[in-house]
Amino acid sequence: MRLPLTILAAMAIGTTSVQAQQLPANPDPNKCYVRCVTPDVYQTETTRIQTQPSYNRLSVVPATYRTVTERVLVKEAYKRYEFVPATFRTESVSYESQAPATSLNVVAATFSDATERVLIKPEVSRWETTAYEGCESDDPNDCQVLCYRTYEAEYRTVPVQRLANNADSTASTVPGSSSTYSKEVIATPAQVREIDVEAVYETITKQVVDQPASVSSQPVEAEYTTITKEVLASKGGLSSYEEIDCELTSYNVLPIQYELASAAITAESRRIIDDRLLNLLQERPNIRIQLNAHTDSRGSAASNQDLSERRAKSVADYLVSRGINRQRLVTRGYGESQLTNRCADGVNCSEAEHRVNRRTEFRVLNMDM
Repeated sequence: MRLPLTILAAMAIGTTSVQAQQLPANPDPNKCYVRCVTPDVYQTETTRIQTQPSYNRLSVVPATYRTVTERVLVKEAYKRYEFVPATFRTESVSYESQAPATSLNVVAATFSDATERVLIKPEVSRWETTAYEGCESDDPNDCQVLCYRTYEAEYRTVPVQRLANNADSTASTVPGSSSTYSKEVIATPAQVREIDVEAVYETITKQVVDQPASVSSQPVEAEYTTITKEVLASKGGLSSYEEIDCELTSYNVLPIQYELASAAITAESRRIIDDRLLNLLQERPNIRIQLNAHTDSRGSAASNQDLSERRAKSVADYLVSRGINRQRLVTRGYGESQLTNRCADGVNCSEAEHRVNRRTEFRVLNMDM
């Protein structure tokens, strides 16, 4: 297909004078040119999102006690008289058998559920071209309508947890306990002859606090998750005209084959894509390619439409895996809507005739579509 200078000028109608000035200077006769618009370049970045904050986990270390012994007086010394013995009375003496202490309890940290909205794909605006249905020309490039479209940004909502109340502890008093022992004291001393009687002692045991209760704190680290997002590395939009093989501006059959009802790319198909498309896209970094996939009429129209879309996308995905910017690739699936022969539903055709309709086509796009 040719794109003479007059056609290129007609395509520039409605654009700015700057675009008109970008037409190729001194074009060669019978040469074809394509206006190339450099695409936006994106790069993938990873970002780390906190899904749970750090906090302290508390635990109680109970108090410890030790047992001690104490020598206590249970009978005082006295004087005994031979003729008039002394008399005694019994008294009860209280002592602390266990000292009071403090009991500690942990109140665990609490959390609240929340979400965080993360931009994973920014807003994109670009020129797109559609066909003008009322055009009377046989050349589709004479019937293009430029539309500047904006595609909204995409976001991802990530569930996170926020710290509502940190861990704490409460204290309560554990009362001590007491006990008693008895002792005898002199009621009346002996008379006449004094005889010294020694005091009597006993050994008692009691528990005292060795180490008081305490709280140990253990830090719990925050938790994170990693997500990926696309960010604009460099803005495209610069346009220029490049000479192109005229045959590439029309649809060319890409001779690749798929397994029945499959969109998987075979090793042989990858070799063909490398030779026919990858090299072209690498040598011409500003051009864009449209990929169309078609099926034969066997099967339902809906399943064939889905299959053709998946096959066109498979070719694009493979090119992207080889380093081609996805914005340079336009994919279309037409199912069984554009058969090239008589083999429609209900028509008995050979396998070779059906194979003709199972095709993948490509062409170089004129201007940013």
